[in-house]
Amino acid sequence: MDTVHPAPQWTLAELPPAERLARELHALTEVAKTLARALELPELLHAALQTIISVLEPAQVGTVMLWDRASGLFRSAAAIGFDEEALKELGLQAGESITGKVYDESRALLLCREEDIHQAMADMRAANRQVFARAAGTDALPICVLAAPIIAGGQRFGVLVIETLDGPGRFSEQDLPFLQTLADLIALAIDRARLELLADAVRGQRQEERLRSELMAILSHELRHPLTAIKGYSTALLMEDVTFSPDQIREFLESVDRECDIMQTMISEILDSSLIDVDQLNIQREPLRLPQLIHEAAAEAQRRTPLHHMVIEIPPDFPIVEGDPHWIRQVLRNVLDNAIKYSPEGGLIVVRGEVRTNDVVISVADQGLGISPEDIILLFVRYYRVRMSNGYHIPGTGLGLPIARTIIEAHGGRIWVESKVGQGTTLFFSLPKTSLPPTEE
Repeated sequence: MDTVHPAPQWTLAELPPAERLARELHALTEVAKTLARALELPELLHAALQTIISVLEPAQVGTVMLWDRASGLFRSAAAIGFDEEALKELGLQAGESITGKVYDESRALLLCREEDIHQAMADMRAANRQVFARAAGTDALPICVLAAPIIAGGQRFGVLVIETLDGPGRFSEQDLPFLQTLADLIALAIDRARLELLADAVRGQRQEERLRSELMAILSHELRHPLTAIKGYSTALLMEDVTFSPDQIREFLESVDRECDIMQTMISEILDSSLIDVDQLNIQREPLRLPQLIHEAAAEAQRRTPLHHMVIEIPPDFPIVEGDPHWIRQVLRNVLDNAIKYSPEGGLIVVRGEVRTNDVVISVADQGLGISPEDIILLFVRYYRVRMSNGYHIPGTGLGLPIARTIIEAHGGRIWVESKVGQGTTLFFSLPKTSLPPTEE
């Protein structure tokens, strides 16, 4: 975040009207410039609040309290002059304290008499009072409070609160419209951020719908191939007027078995994706011997491809981790299947295990086509399928790696890819270590 250089403070109420107006316009310009910066919303609010405190005498502390619909509470989104970590514990209910009242009445409020401040804060719950005192560094009530609702387009977002905690300085009635204008600028920034998030969500939804439509077209094409092959070989084997040799029969049956595997993989990915969509990815953790799962998954993958050779390099002291064997086995299947697809001419597929301080890392490297940086960015987006520049068709649903990412992240790990076009691809995933003893091979 850029450093905000405070301007000389002034007491606006003491200035001549013309000079007061000029300085207010200067302050509004500075806050507007701050809110126009390319920052995330929390940083933006903090920078704007810092600017407001720096230009508005006698402000000493301030906070932006936003209404959190999920919890039904006002939470501090930015604060200056408070212990921000302590203030994060503050959760004001609707109508509670000064914030709740200003929000309900949708009008700016000035409180500079002790009895008025006491009355406005009298309904603050004891736990919140303790948090506020810890955040402010004092049990004393504020000396003067200026608060304005944060509203844009008829939608209320929260309240901007500025306070003095000690000293002779006081806000005046003339400060109310000025603070309300500042709150309106903050409201516009919040509304802009909200609309940007909404636009991103809509774009993401449209992109997913487009990819899903493409997937349906692809699936109808992809499933037709194995079905046609299965039907053709089955029909041939049932012909009574043709005699096939044992070698031919075996070749036909191996082809049928291979095409069934392709269909099973696609259907399994669609079903797994559907489970994730409805939050049915239930992780049942238990001690896992990853080397054993890796050997089983590699052997299964090896049976599906005569062109590749699986190599496994796992250190003998590889630790036991906790995870769901069903889902981790599915990750290994998806990753190995991807390595096979992206190295259509065959070659080595090397599976390695690495033990680090807090986790273990499994990598699967192929000697295949490689993936461009642009495609790597989208590789874990559902339904996205890499389009090779050489025209080579990569079969699949575009769901295998997104499913793998969801499973690994649900286990507390992460997954990533390193690749260069024409030089192969290596996919990595990590899983947290446990305190269990290492695997005994």
